[in-house]
Amino acid sequence: MFPIDQRKNWYSGQGLWGNVPEKDWNDWTWQLRNRITTLAQLEQLMTLTPDEKQGCLFAANKLSLAITPYFFNLIDTKNPECPIRKQVIPNIKESFIAAGESSDPVGEEGTMPVPGIVHRYPDRVLFLVTDRCASYCRYCTRSRLVSNAQAYDFHPELEQGLKYIESHPEIRDVLISGGDPLLLSDAKIDSLLGRLRAIPHVEFIRMGSRIPVFLPQRITPELAEIFRKHGPIWLSIHTNHPKEVTQELAVACERLSLAGVPLGNQSVLLNGINDSVEVMKSLVHRLLMIRVRPYYLYACDLIEGSTHFRAPIQKGIDIIRGLRGHTTGYSIPQLVVDGPGGGGKIPINPEYVQAVHDGILELRNFEDRTYIYPTGSKLPDPNPKLLD
Repeated sequence: MFPIDQRKNWYSGQGLWGNVPEKDWNDWTWQLRNRITTLAQLEQLMTLTPDEKQGCLFAANKLSLAITPYFFNLIDTKNPECPIRKQVIPNIKESFIAAGESSDPVGEEGTMPVPGIVHRYPDRVLFLVTDRCASYCRYCTRSRLVSNAQAYDFHPELEQGLKYIESHPEIRDVLISGGDPLLLSDAKIDSLLGRLRAIPHVEFIRMGSRIPVFLPQRITPELAEIFRKHGPIWLSIHTNHPKEVTQELAVACERLSLAGVPLGNQSVLLNGINDSVEVMKSLVHRLLMIRVRPYYLYACDLIEGSTHFRAPIQKGIDIIRGLRGHTTGYSIPQLVVDGPGGGGKIPINPEYVQAVHDGILELRNFEDRTYIYPTGSKLPDPNPKLLD
């Protein structure tokens, strides 16, 4: 791992739970059993704003409150604008539904041939295997089913899902998600991955999980060995802010990497949380230091009650422009909008192509300087000149 002094200011420790035996603190099942799940528990640990207090009362009907002790320690309890706090503590603003918002903003229900399988793209499926998470992101695009606060009554049908995949030879890629699939037991994960690996036409298995961020203690040597046995299993984690990249997350990601798990990161562009070049540059640099490749930067989906989270898409474009040329290409995620209603991921990029004409491509680089590139058989000028 990279030298310890390069991450000496990264969070590590038990914080408010300093009296808990280290053995318990590092046990992921202890973390789950001791999650903060009620308003009363929260108010023992911090002073809530009126909007947060009302939000906690509303959460029972929208998306449950749950925060692991480990992740709670990252919250600045004295700062209502804390970027970690905003992500996991309910706010009454979640009750406001704006025009265009939906309980199923990316149209999963319309492309679900059997319970738990979303088959939107020709060669791949999304396999929803649980409705539970270690902690709940307040902007969750699946809040209709995650935590079952809305009585969606989702019950994973693993056998039915596996049979669907087995019977559709066009499926070469399976993304396992939920909820969070790493909340399943080791035995269930082992069995599920083994069943998928036994399907001849499945070439590529992925998981989406925020467990390494919310609950790094879950990434045990035993779990890493399961990934090694069935690998390569690609894993996308979900961090939004550099404060989430801790020493504990670094250890978890190293364990996964050394087990042969390629790691990527998906962020959601969130108003007042990560909608600046400075914050995102710090985040992506930290991610590369722990062997995680920034993958996607999502515009926040039009989930009901998310207006206060959504940042202007122009801010996302400005972030990508502010990263390109100013840091390595490895650290630049793809900005995407997940097309409302089921359009799939649509890439959004700064405009670098200025014009195409007469076999000539006019390009503008990260310094806003314009260059000429021949696109046809016409030979380039041996002494090219800048246009500006």
